[in-house]
Amino acid sequence: MSAPEPDGGRIRVCLVDDHAVVRRGLRGYLELVEDIEIVGEAADGAAALEMVAALVAGGSAPHVVLMDLLMPGTDGVTATRLLTDRYDDVAVVAMTSYSEVDRIRGALEAGASGYLLKDAEADEVVDGIRRAHRREMPLGAAVSRQLARAFGAPGRAAVNSITAREHEVLSLLAAGLSNREIAHRLSISERTARTHVSSILDKLGLRSRTQAALYAIQQGLASATPSP
Repeated sequence: MSAPEPDGGRIRVCLVDDHAVVRRGLRGYLELVEDIEIVGEAADGAAALEMVAALVAGGSAPHVVLMDLLMPGTDGVTATRLLTDRYDDVAVVAMTSYSEVDRIRGALEAGASGYLLKDAEADEVVDGIRRAHRREMPLGAAVSRQLARAFGAPGRAAVNSITAREHEVLSLLAAGLSNREIAHRLSISERTARTHVSSILDKLGLRSRTQAALYAIQQGLASATPSP
């Protein structure tokens, strides 16, 4: 299900966190940002799912959901997976106090568009919201360093082995496109797109699309994504 375009260019945002003071602080700052509109709050994953469903039904689907990960009941990772499965154009950005690689990877593999720490500067949060809405993958500086140390960098020979077409596929993958969307963008079959992704993973010695996307972002390839 697709979300409508922002009214007047404003990005509709939902805040999900079990601490009211955190939601209040985020709302207080984000309401001052001209192109952002807070359209809902929830204290746990189950409430977030109900809230987004109601907003979608009312024609005001959020464009970005800032999602805490550790909450009672339905946690943020589960809620992220369900939201991204149900709503194609609702981007979820995990926002938590924890920077462990397993937590970061779990959130991204559940479908999160990005991962920010709660001690991030306010401007970094605003930038993350805007980037997520553009289908980019916002990662806080501390998060990027953690991932770089955990995954390491493929050797130069491996990087040089990627073809020009595979570079195109990699940049689109980093922008969050599925195999089907990559195929449409490059006018190739979905099977060919899938083959390119497998080849990229093999050449770079990576295990998943998430790792490939993170590598592309670290190398600055995502910004080179062609326009539709």
